[in-house]
Amino acid sequence: MRDAVFLATMLLLLPLAVARPFVGILLWSWISFMNPHRLVYGAAGSMPWAMMVFAATLLGCVLAGEPKRFAFNAVTGLIIALMIAFSVTTMMALGSPGAAYAKWEHVEKVLLGLLLTASLLTERRRVHALVWVMVISIGYYGVRGGIFSILTGGSYRVWGPEQTMINDNNHLAAALLVTLPLMNYLRQQSRNAPVRIGLAAAMCLTLLATVSSYSRGALLGLGAATAVLWWRSSRKVVTGAVLAVCLAGALAFMPAQWTERMQSIGSYDADASASERLVLWGISLKLALDRPLVGAGFTGPYTRSVVDTVAPGGPARAVHSIWFELLGENGFPTFALWLMLTLAGVYYCFRLVAISRNRPELAWAYDFGRMAQVSIVAFLVSGTFLSLSYWDFYWTLLVVIAGAHSIAKRELVVEASAGARGWRQHAFARANPGLAAPPEPEPGMAVATGSAAAPPLARPLAKRPAAAV
Repeated sequence: MRDAVFLATMLLLLPLAVARPFVGILLWSWISFMNPHRLVYGAAGSMPWAMMVFAATLLGCVLAGEPKRFAFNAVTGLIIALMIAFSVTTMMALGSPGAAYAKWEHVEKVLLGLLLTASLLTERRRVHALVWVMVISIGYYGVRGGIFSILTGGSYRVWGPEQTMINDNNHLAAALLVTLPLMNYLRQQSRNAPVRIGLAAAMCLTLLATVSSYSRGALLGLGAATAVLWWRSSRKVVTGAVLAVCLAGALAFMPAQWTERMQSIGSYDADASASERLVLWGISLKLALDRPLVGAGFTGPYTRSVVDTVAPGGPARAVHSIWFELLGENGFPTFALWLMLTLAGVYYCFRLVAISRNRPELAWAYDFGRMAQVSIVAFLVSGTFLSLSYWDFYWTLLVVIAGAHSIAKRELVVEASAGARGWRQHAFARANPGLAAPPEPEPGMAVATGSAAAPPLARPLAKRPAAAV
């Protein structure tokens, strides 16, 4: 029954993606982040839904004539550079060509979809809608995991959907951490009291699910995100009290076995898992130093023959670090581009906050810029211990941040133009009581401003003599 419902829903939504391309982007993001087809048990679970939705969206773009122009900014420019860099490192990969190409194909498709997403983020409503999709997609597992933790007393780990990037408990915990600040942004912006209450409840359950993942890296990420959230809050006393109560309640709820596992953070040198991660990081660094321009290529650190070239007999498996995974697979130049992508997102976050401060009409941009900073910190700290270098959710967040910055700047320009028109009309009304406001200057007309008694007049621009042209 679940399979039939999902199949029928998708068959209804695919034509809508053709009719409205941005709806296709929302649907593609939902499929990519939440992976709802992994929650069914029939034929629909193995169908390439993401590819089908993206194809329908491209068809809709052709029919609707969207996007009108390419959204070029620091984030999209770096995405294009990364697509080129990944192609070069894949051609020089040391591991299995088939495995390297398969991973390259997946990453390139994601980046191509992000470029289309950026170009269709043309207004605030679309930014808001995409953030809602992101929150619903990951928040579903947070709410479900929180309820599961309550029912089981936190005795079992919370896991993500099978055959996805967030299946592992550590990966799911990092995803929930990144999503929590976005939930808070939607709560701040919602005018509907039931929605605000529902989002607050979802945040509590998601926090409990994060803790119940038993992920030590997520606990460190939670600490860092909490500190940044408190620092960026406007009411630090109230925010600090609420955060302290929520964290204390979640930690007190967990059983003794959870406490014992978290205490092992302080004795990482005696923990086999932590010690092996240090070895894996060292191998990735050696691979990068051995081939600094291109690294070992996709799946290189996972390949026995490749690892033996720098560390004979060393572990050949997941690197468990966004930093060392990207560095070992792609070398220093590509690592620099990948790092600059995050720095561009951080820059746009600070600019969003700066240009929207004390502007009620841009309160959405102010709140989003502050919460996005918390999400970035949560990803960077949690990802230090996870193989999530190519996570599409995080890249989408950076694209949304850049898009929100462009929209906020455009709204400021519109506001400034409206203010200038209002000033001209006010000056004319004072100088000419009872007369209608002057018409706006036409293109190619210069505006001459006189005294208060002489209204501004529009005159044609003087033409130069033909001999002077």
